[in-house]
Amino acid sequence: MTETIPMPSHFEGESTRFDEAAAEQMLRFVEDFGHMYRERNKALDEITRAHNEALLQLCMAAEARDDDTSVHIVRIGFLAEALALLVGSTPGFASLLRRAAPMHDIGKIGTPDHVLKKAGPLTEEERAVIQLHPAIGAQIIGKSRVPVFLLAAEVALTHHERYDGKGYPRRLAGEDIPLSGRITAIVDFYDALTMDRVYRPAFSPQKALSMLIEQRGTAFDPVIVDTFVQHFDHLDTLRRKVTEQRPTFADLIDAP
Repeated sequence: MTETIPMPSHFEGESTRFDEAAAEQMLRFVEDFGHMYRERNKALDEITRAHNEALLQLCMAAEARDDDTSVHIVRIGFLAEALALLVGSTPGFASLLRRAAPMHDIGKIGTPDHVLKKAGPLTEEERAVIQLHPAIGAQIIGKSRVPVFLLAAEVALTHHERYDGKGYPRRLAGEDIPLSGRITAIVDFYDALTMDRVYRPAFSPQKALSMLIEQRGTAFDPVIVDTFVQHFDHLDTLRRKVTEQRPTFADLIDAP
């Protein structure tokens, strides 16, 4: 005798026949939804990219003190990415830092020219004014939820902290300083030394490297400095390559 298996109550009165028309309709709905989702993400990416490039232009206006400003900003991005990879960061973080690190000094847009352009030593009052720029920069770009701008705000706020705790604005020390700020501080220091300034000519790469080593463990993370020294030839070659090829802000943002 064959036992009859009872039909679950929720199937009672319902057809179990495959409905080809309904399936096709659902398939079209899924495809349309996927297309809308991709278009939405593409639009958001384009807005983010345009915002990123506009902020880099603002950074150049904030620095805007010589003809090499734009390429300096681009060099900071590529050097920060390279150094991040060398210290063991993920490619995703390094790529994000490439686009975020160039915005480190955006807060200088709020610093008066008579302080920012001063060739001689700053007074205590002038120093206090210029030390406001990290917080100003973080306020300018820190309200967004977009990851690159959140990281840029972190960089802006922390790249003048010192490993020994004597930096500003929050006097953070050691690994309490975010990695993004510790990396950017080093590449910015080195790259700035190798640039001509109105008050001095550029230092040679070897002189700039020796000045970086002198600050190992005081201003800068000793492990990251050691990594920079170990891979100095690679990093300085990258610096010179960017200078010679002069990639644009778009190249900086869109690089893989």
